[in-house]
This record gives sequence, structure tokens and C-alpha cells, in this order.
Amino acid sequence: MSPVAAPLMTETPVAGGRTILARLEQVAAACDRDIPLVRIGGSILEVTTAYCRVAGLSRQVRLGDRVVFEEGGLPGEVVRIDEAGATIKPFGNRVEAPIGSGVFHHGAMTVRPDASWKGRVLNAFCESIDGGGMLAVGEREMPVDTPPPAALSRARVTTPLRTGVRLLDLFTPLCFGQRIGIFAGSGVGKSTLLGMLARARVFDTVVVALVGERGREVREFLEGPLAENRARAVVIVSTGDESPMMRRMAPRTAMAVAEYFRDRGEAVLMVVDSVTRYAHAARDVALAAGEPAVARGYAPSVFSDLPRLLERAGPGFEGGGTITGIFAVLVDGDDHNDPVADNIRGTLDGHIVLDRGIADQGRYPAGNVLSSISRLATLSWTPEQRNLLRRMRAMIARFEDTRDLRLVGGYQPGLDAELDQAVALVPRIYEALRQDFDSPTSEDPFQELADALRAE
Repeated sequence: MSPVAAPLMTETPVAGGRTILARLEQVAAACDRDIPLVRIGGSILEVTTAYCRVAGLSRQVRLGDRVVFEEGGLPGEVVRIDEAGATIKPFGNRVEAPIGSGVFHHGAMTVRPDASWKGRVLNAFCESIDGGGMLAVGEREMPVDTPPPAALSRARVTTPLRTGVRLLDLFTPLCFGQRIGIFAGSGVGKSTLLGMLARARVFDTVVVALVGERGREVREFLEGPLAENRARAVVIVSTGDESPMMRRMAPRTAMAVAEYFRDRGEAVLMVVDSVTRYAHAARDVALAAGEPAVARGYAPSVFSDLPRLLERAGPGFEGGGTITGIFAVLVDGDDHNDPVADNIRGTLDGHIVLDRGIADQGRYPAGNVLSSISRLATLSWTPEQRNLLRRMRAMIARFEDTRDLRLVGGYQPGLDAELDQAVALVPRIYEALRQDFDSPTSEDPFQELADALRAE
């Protein structure tokens, strides 16, 4: 290297304050990881629209390992192993390699998050898709399928948080490290409520996994609901036109990124929209691996994959950070007893049910107070607040149970004091819970509710 070139290599700044030499060192290190000196491989025996069969790899790979194709393109994942060969599911929409071409083992799936990823938009492989340049590579390697902390090693969930959404802060309050699901059919306001939660300022980092979303909705979410918190958010995107493997990978990658920030001691908000599309992608992969369909087309492994993903959210080790998980669940056909919805509801620490009938009345968020529950609500309420909300739930239940009676003219004021009170107060409660996306965030939900009930 010439004396003139040497200073340029060490002193010329590039984006982010890094030097050209540091950038070259980073690229060289990535190449060293991605291109090993010795490769173990096999050859393709069979190609279908969903997978390919490879001979010569059965004894060298494990389920979940990544492989690369000699012909190039996106890699694949090992989804089945037997004595005759390995079944490879590609991350592309189809297998591009011909019969007889090579397939090489590439090891387990890992990512290397870095604090500088905040504000960036990535694909399921943690590659930049926002045009912001190359991502910094962190020093710590995070497995995509890492197990959650051991049950007795995890910290307890004790600290309440305020989301700024009155409906939630009153009736289904959350805590740092809690995992809750938003259950709704299509078009009921699920994504809007997620956006309102993503605006909360109480978190150090926000990690968002957009799984199977329409392509146009990605920018709408980034520049709308997430705009206020964009600088501290890492967004992992896998749109609906991508392969099931990419849609299955996105929430797992996002969870690994969230675990990295949690282990740094940060309070992380993890948003997945939606877990149902993750389950759909996992079903496609399981069926390609030869599993039988046992419940509405879902293979058995789907119902073990779901809790394995969801359990990774929550508190970390004692004294560390937390991952507060908000998981959107798209209820197929508005059937809340759908196998996937039922499995998720039993795993999480609570559920918020959005009702199409409430949305049709123009009340947003369209949360059903009677069907929604937070299993950690008692940590947020004082005894007086708990008693007040119990009475309010009973009043709302009485109001809804007599709706048909009142519609047909069977209600006469003065005959039932409790019903008279419900008829007078419940509409005011509903009006107090109304909160559009553009409305100010709630600062003191109980005081705001009290003011609404006192209003004439």
C-alpha cells in the first residue's frame, strides 16, 4: 500500500463515523463466518414445488440447520432427516437448483444484533431493506431458536406500566415482562391498537415483527403509528408475498433481537403482527416435512412451536431487562375457539378481545370489557380500584344482558334500581373508553373516567 493510500484507509470517515478500514474489516469478518474453508455437502435427488430431497447430508445436519445451494440464491432449512436423505425447505418461494447440484451445510441459524440497529428496517435474515447502508455486526452471536430462561431463574413480574390507552389501563392493565394477546377478526382495529401501544414512551427499545402483512401496510405502519418511536425501534418485515419459511423466520429473528436488548438490561416492547400468520407458515413447513394434519389442517408441531416462541418473551434473569410481548392473533372467521387462538390464549398472561359488533357501533378501540382479561391486573390496581372495576364490569354485564329487553320496550325505569344505574352510567363509560389513534394518550385513566361519569 502506498504512503498516500494508507492515511485514507484509516482516517476517511464514512456513514456513522466509521472508517473505510473498519468497514473492510467488518466485511472480511462476515466473509470469514459465511464462507468456511471446508464445506460439507450433498447432492439434490428430488425437487418439488415445496421442498427438495438431498443425499449425503443426513449424518452431518440437525433439524433447523441452514444449508446453501451451489447454484446460489436464498438458503434453505433442514426440516426432516432420515437414513435416505434430508428434506430441505427453501427460503425462496421455490427450489431453483436442478437435480444433481450441490447443497452445503452452513450451521445453525444465528444473528448478531447491535445497538446501532435501532431505527432500522430488516428482513427475516436481519439484512437491511431500508436503504440505510450496511448494518453493524455485534460481537455476540444470538441463536434464532434459543430456549427461554429457566423457570426458576427468571425474575418475577412486579412492575406495572401505563400504555396510554384508557381501555387497557383501566380494565386490562399490563406490567413490564407480561405477554398479552390481541384477539380479533380482520378489519376490527387490531393493527391500530398495536400502533397505539407502540407509541408508549415507557420502553427503551421497541422490536416489531410484521409477519405476512400487505406490502403497502409496512410504510403506513412505519410512518404512522411507529413514527414517534421510530428512532428506538427495530422492525423485522416479512410480507405476505414472501415464502412460508421467511414468514416463519421473521418472529423468531425478532425475538432474538429483543433478547439481545433485554440482556443489556433494557425494557423491550415486542410486537408481533400476527402470530396467526406465523402459525400458518409453520403449518406449511410441517406439512412439507411430512407431518399429518390433525386439527383444521394444522400439524402437531405447530402447537409446540407456538409456546416455544411465546415463552421467550417475558422477564429475563433477576436484575436484568424485560420483554413485554404484545401478540396480535387474527381469529379466522371470528371463531375464538379456533385451535391456534385457543393454544395462544392458554399460553399468554392475558387477552384483549376486539369485538366486531363494538366496531360496527363506531367505538374504538373495539375491546370487549367482559371478554378481556389481564392475569396480572392485581399488580396494577389498588384494592379500591379493584372493587370499583368489579362493580363496573357487573354493571356493564347487566346493561348488555338486557339490551334486547330494552330494544323491544320491556324496560320501565324505576322498577330495578341496579338496571336504572346501568342504563344511566354505562353509555358514559363507553364514551370515556373511546380513544381514536389521533387522540391524546391517557395520563390518568381513573381520573378521566371519573370526570366522564360526573359530566352532565
